Amino acid sequence: MPLVSEPTLRKLAYASLITQAGIIVTGGAVRLTDSGLGCPEWPRCTDESWTATQEMGIHGVVEFGNRLLTFVLGFVALAMLLAVVRTLSSGRPRRDLLVPSIFLLCVIPAQAVIGGITVWTGLNPWVVMFHFLVSAVLVGVATVLVRRAQRPALYVPERIGIPWLERLALITLGATAVAVYMGTIVTASGPHAGDPDAPRTGFDLGLVTGFHAHAAAIVLGLAIGLYAAARVAGAPGRTARAAAVLLAVLFAQGLIGAVQYRLELPELLVGLHLAGAAAMVFAAVDVWYSTRWRPANASHSPA
Repeated sequence: MPLVSEPTLRKLAYASLITQAGIIVTGGAVRLTDSGLGCPEWPRCTDESWTATQEMGIHGVVEFGNRLLTFVLGFVALAMLLAVVRTLSSGRPRRDLLVPSIFLLCVIPAQAVIGGITVWTGLNPWVVMFHFLVSAVLVGVATVLVRRAQRPALYVPERIGIPWLERLALITLGATAVAVYMGTIVTASGPHAGDPDAPRTGFDLGLVTGFHAHAAAIVLGLAIGLYAAARVAGAPGRTARAAAVLLAVLFAQGLIGAVQYRLELPELLVGLHLAGAAAMVFAAVDVWYSTRWRPANASHSPA
């Protein structure tokens, strides 16, 4: 295998992030179009066919199409790992990219199996929630992969050295995880089950929505504090910019969430909210990462 260039490594890392976030959106489309059981079996689509048939209609096409995207994710993850492994025997080894690349490639097949379990259980809401949460973790790992790939080869990263700021960012990341988890409970309790006969959690939708909103408000407060702290603590400018991105995502998510609830959860807004959840994970991981390591092109003074 030829040795790939550093720009190519960065492009593969970005492709990993985009595909991991993208399958969250397409998985949401499966659920929002009631296509969750468009292929009623797994790993086959039906007992007789590996692919969707004409008789299955649009639901079969949507569900089978989402299954095919798993192979795209696997191809990207495999290309990323092979490219990284190839650098290990060169003059510019990228050992810093090895662990996240292995993690992404290994978990993708596990995700496919979890997806199969959702079909076998008739879209059990707790299994569907777990399926989404694993994808959210993969988005976070891909975010770290992207940031590491942006470093030059053989670069030794320098810690920023503001422990309390790093802890605040870690708390913000934890609060984001709670808010995302509460969002999955809201979705699992709402009307968009992926199939008209799929079970729901049985929780009161208004009650769990309130818990989710309060969790999101806590994340927003932490993000505001993190942005202000980064500006006054002498952190590199990228930290404040990353916090600003998180704030923008949270404001957009809050607006979409409020409107979709008022309009009784229209499919398009629910889909946008799902995409926003992936963006939240990216932004929260990114701002945490930015409080740990100084950018490769940053001086010791704030940017």
